[in-house]
Amino acid sequence: MAYKIVEENCTGCCACEPECPNQAISETKGGLFVIDPAKCTECIGFHDEPQCVAVCPIDDTCIIDDNYPRYQAA
Repeated sequence: MAYKIVEENCTGCCACEPECPNQAISETKGGLFVIDPAKCTECIGFHDEPQCVAVCPIDDTCIIDDNYPRYQAA
């Protein structure tokens, strides 16, 4: 599954964007951030835990998006 950013919780601090090894996180025109599920690998193969979750200062902002299947490394 990919991660997603809960818009209501995002403060636009940008801590997550530079930490993503897949450049899956981008800023919206409104100054908040979103995760592209097609690029999100849950940091598998890069880190022991998803970096967006690890660096986000607001709990429950970066969460699993159940609308996408679990990432499978090639």
